[in-house]
Amino acid sequence: MLATLYGRALDAEARNPILGDQMAKEVVSRIDYDWRKTSIKPRTASSVVVRSAHFDNWAAQFLAAHDRATVLHVGCGLDTRVFRLDPGSGVEWYDIDYPDVISLAEQLNPRRDHHHLVPSSATDPAWLQTIPADRPTLLLAEGVTPYLSKDDGIALLRRVVERFPSGELQFDAYSRFGIKATQRSNTVVRRSGATLQWAINGPEDIIRMVPGIRLLAAVSAFQTDAIARLPAVYRLMSIAMAGIPALRTMAQYQRYEF
Repeated sequence: MLATLYGRALDAEARNPILGDQMAKEVVSRIDYDWRKTSIKPRTASSVVVRSAHFDNWAAQFLAAHDRATVLHVGCGLDTRVFRLDPGSGVEWYDIDYPDVISLAEQLNPRRDHHHLVPSSATDPAWLQTIPADRPTLLLAEGVTPYLSKDDGIALLRRVVERFPSGELQFDAYSRFGIKATQRSNTVVRRSGATLQWAINGPEDIIRMVPGIRLLAAVSAFQTDAIARLPAVYRLMSIAMAGIPALRTMAQYQRYEF
């Protein structure tokens, strides 16, 4: 959580930022923490925020099509996405994360109308029953699925599809190879002590397990439009990785409608 927050803050200081999230920069300045522990540096920050830029774009598309909607931003951490996208008054936005995370967010972020903070594990069925099921709903889960078990993840997706009248599921996913490679090589994951679990090799893994959904898009993390905004060295790395099937599919952004 702190590593991705710091990446957004460093991006905000860049000459040509991708997100330009000034609120993330402000939040970082108010937390007493040795940010070197995150292993995120100015030269690597852009590679952290490119995923957020992609999901900002997809979420904005959903909101542009639904001026009255519900957004379930699960595993939100200290992401200030609701402030970046600034949805209209017809959108009820719910940030869901563990109680200690929500408590910290309450201290650091300003209040805004139609923005609700839900202190709960994303996989606890109880919180979902408190959300009114009266409008199109977006489940947005950036950087969440690898940390869930397969059973918990599938159950969460099914509950959303069954409860709400229509909407979208948007999340990133790692293949079996991606889970293993990220567990070994990603410094942030290793330093946090986290264990990655749920491997999603492709959309067929989701479609087979979650009735009532239709695939809208499945994009390699190395082939998104946001890659064009990375520094040259990262663009070249992405092009090279996209050319190798096992690497191209190791990290994907997936989008479904129901």
